[in-house]
Amino acid sequence: MNPPPLVLASSSPRRLDLMREAGLEFEVMAAQVEEEHDDRAPLDILTRANAVLKASWVADHRPDQWVIGADTLVAIDGQALGKPADMEEARRMLTMLSGRTHEVVTAVCLIHKNLDRRHEFQEITRVTFLPLTGPLINDYLALINPLDKAGAYAAQEHGEKIIASVEGSWSNVVGLPMERLMETLRNTGIVS
Repeated sequence: MNPPPLVLASSSPRRLDLMREAGLEFEVMAAQVEEEHDDRAPLDILTRANAVLKASWVADHRPDQWVIGADTLVAIDGQALGKPADMEEARRMLTMLSGRTHEVVTAVCLIHKNLDRRHEFQEITRVTFLPLTGPLINDYLALINPLDKAGAYAAQEHGEKIIASVEGSWSNVVGLPMERLMETLRNTGIVS
């Protein structure tokens, strides 16, 4: 039996769901790498570096398959908001985002090691939050686990309580810009 044509270099439940919903045939192998965290690096360079790092690590283990690596950051005022270390940091992040517009930046890297082929792209989505009060933030944090989410929120989990508007790819905010991914997979002949 042949392995699936794609390997997702992530264990993110949100990315898994998005790929399944798109009807893609894939397997999962989370990259065992330490992500880059350089506060001085431009966000587009940082997310690209991490996406390539993840995809490359898995491609070394699955050289006959296309590997998809991705990295997502939430950015406001040029500052990257990764995953909060604890609930207090999650509260600070949501307070910082309250009533303001921020960007969700995702870089995607597709690598096939044996074919010596690589494709990269980046998607940026603008998200505007509703004004959030302290009690609303606490109520929202009680509904989700913010510790595994960039920016301490999940648009697909009670996002209507905190999000006023989304400009761009909704799936990018969830964790993987599926429109661009599917377009790239089709244009390169990886899927039909």
